[in-house]
Amino acid sequence: MRLGESRGTETAVWGRMRIQRMNARGFSLAELMLVVSCIGILAALAAPTLISYIQTAALRAGTRELVTAINLGRQLAISRNTTVCVQVTGTNIRLRTGGCGGTIWTGPGTDGSGVIRVSDPGTLQVSTTASVVFTNLGAASTVGTYTVTNPVDNHTQTVVVASSGRVTVQ
Repeated sequence: MRLGESRGTETAVWGRMRIQRMNARGFSLAELMLVVSCIGILAALAAPTLISYIQTAALRAGTRELVTAINLGRQLAISRNTTVCVQVTGTNIRLRTGGCGGTIWTGPGTDGSGVIRVSDPGTLQVSTTASVVFTNLGAASTVGTYTVTNPVDNHTQTVVVASSGRVTVQ
């Protein structure tokens, strides 16, 4: 290239050592709008899957919390060598030592009145056929079935306590 000559987008002036580049330019408004619209379309397509995943995850988490609380009642019955009744009302669980008419157990995971909360009210609903009573050996003298329902989409999971004391999710 000769002094003061320009080629394409570069200009060189050798006497003053100045090189000017014209390749560094921004994006046009049309290009930006195209990118934003593509992101919007992808978000609209992914939203139903994300919402479904969140609802399913909330149901599974609530069911796991319920199973944990029931197993806590079983462990309490074995360690205290007494019967423990697991009472469920709404999303609140109470453990009573000495049977369903016994004293309310307060300990780790409970509030001041002995309530274990499965989830925030309105997120899940828990219903049961009967209060499960564990013996001092860990067996269930009264078996029960708990149904955890997500009121938003009405999906359910069932927790079954067998007479052996085993807790399963179906």
